[in-house]
Amino acid sequence: MMQSLIACHECDLLHRAQPLPENSKARCRRCGALLYVHFPKTIDRSLALALTGLVLLVIANIYPFLSLESQGTILETTLITGAIILSEQSMAGVAMLVLLTSMLIPCLLLGALVYVLWPMKLGHRLPANRRVFRLALTLRPWSMTEIFFLGILVSVVKLAKMATIIPGTALFSFLALVFVLAAVNTFLVPITIWEKMDQWR
Repeated sequence: MMQSLIACHECDLLHRAQPLPENSKARCRRCGALLYVHFPKTIDRSLALALTGLVLLVIANIYPFLSLESQGTILETTLITGAIILSEQSMAGVAMLVLLTSMLIPCLLLGALVYVLWPMKLGHRLPANRRVFRLALTLRPWSMTEIFFLGILVSVVKLAKMATIIPGTALFSFLALVFVLAAVNTFLVPITIWEKMDQWR
């Protein structure tokens, strides 16, 4: 990797980025916080995970999420049903927050990564790729699919006493999406992507 300055996220100490062996980590000299990791083929892995995440997100929105069976009646719910119900109960703000953090932001994050990484993999560069990648990095902390899924599990436990819960295809797809987004956060090394962009200047 090219030598460039990187600031510690914990104590703001500036370091000069150094080439690392594969699968090794660089830590802050002052506080020991993690600075960056050198994963081989970070572009390939991140791109594959981003494409997988988009496919899972589409499946999670097309198929039924949960089905409730009570007294012979079956009620199917989709991923967006929760936000709709919240908005109908005069909780539009909460509904919008759920919609953003569980659906729209993950979609924007994965789409932005594909926009940047796919042309990079092919040796091309699309317009505004630096701004799009910066947007993806800004959105990373706001993708809260795991919190949304935890809330679903709590609801399922409470509803299990009232009705029979039938998990749908979208539920398993959304669960897989949680792990895919976690893997994206693990394997995506921003400093590697920035340096690749700098080579095209």
